[in-house]
Order: sequence, then C-alpha cells, then structure tokens
Amino acid sequence: MNKESLQKALKELREKNKKRNFVQTAELIINFKDLDLKKPESNIKVEVMLPHPVAAVAQKAAVFVRDKNFMAQAKQLENVKVIPENEIEKLSKKDVEKLLAEYPVFFAEGPVMLTVGKYLGQQLAPKGRMPKPIQPDINQLKKMLLKAGSATVITNKKGKPLPYVHIKIGKEDFNDDMLIENILAAYNAVKAALPKKDHNVKSAYIKFTMSKAVRIA
Repeated sequence: MNKESLQKALKELREKNKKRNFVQTAELIINFKDLDLKKPESNIKVEVMLPHPVAAVAQKAAVFVRDKNFMAQAKQLENVKVIPENEIEKLSKKDVEKLLAEYPVFFAEGPVMLTVGKYLGQQLAPKGRMPKPIQPDINQLKKMLLKAGSATVITNKKGKPLPYVHIKIGKEDFNDDMLIENILAAYNAVKAALPKKDHNVKSAYIKFTMSKAVRIA
C-alpha cells in the first residue's frame, strides 16, 4: 500500500459514489490471512492518533482522584465521573461494570493507581481498561480528554476475534491527501500489531458508508 495506489482507489471510489443527503464516513477494511484466531497474539487492539481526526470531542471518562482541589475542578467538567480514592474500595463488581459500560476512558492520579490496582485491577486489567496516570492538573486532564476523544481504537475483537478490522478514517468531504494520511497511519498501526506484519495482510478496501468497497492495490 502506498500513496499512488491509494490515490487510484480514491479516484475510483469517488467516481462510483452516489450523492447522499448526508456526509458519509470513509471506512478502511483490512482482511487478514494466516492468523490463528485462537492465539492471544491474534487479538489486535491498537490506539492511533489519526493526522486528521474524524471527530475531535472531549471523551467521557471516569477519574480516580485524591487531591481535593483537583477533585473540585474535575467535578465541573461535563461527561466526567469523579471518584475519590476513599470510595474505590466501596465499589461493587456491578458498580465497576456500569463504569466500564458508560465511560470509555479511565484516568487516575499517580498515587491513586495502587489503590485502583488493589481493588479494581481484577476487573479492569483483563479488559485493558486500567487508568492512565495523570497529574492533579485540570488543564492536563482537559487536554487528555480531548486527545482521548480524537484517538481511534482499532480492534478485531467483537465478542470473539475476527479475521478483519473495520476502521473509520474520515469523511467523504475530506480531501484525498487527508484521507491518504489517515489510511496510512491506521494501516501502519495495524500492520505493526500483526505477528507477521505484511504477511498477515490479505487485502484492503476503502468505502463510504453507503458505497461499494474499492480494493486498494
């Protein structure tokens, strides 16, 4: 996959695309081969910052805190669940499941990470949802929330591992250069996570929401 092959695929896609009453999402599909989906290394999950985010919005998050001033400031933010350190051990398994379902991202002050690990680690760690450490700095938290909202998580696990990944890489009104940069960033991130790199890639396609897929040479 290179810039030239992507330009050719995008040209074909735009020529075949029918005008819709909404702005369609551009999607990349990467099909795998020679992957033993029963092995853990075949479970692909990577987080990539696309050069041109599909949507840069502050992410919903749960934040485990100790510092009282930071706690008061964080409570003023929308879509942020603030959990004081002294309440962590009181959380039931059901409480944690609700947090996992409602908040895609967890943060914790550095000193609070040990408490989270002690009481919640058995539920969070297997799901890859242990908190990211932060300083008790409200501006840093705001930046990390925005960054998390801009990040694209790519995984082939939808209940069970699948032999492909489906990635939103832009909108149809992105110009070709923007889409190409996003496609290459996503493709390279996935390739790096595969056990045999290029040898595990069977094919790749690009499409818009309602269009037919076009194969990338």
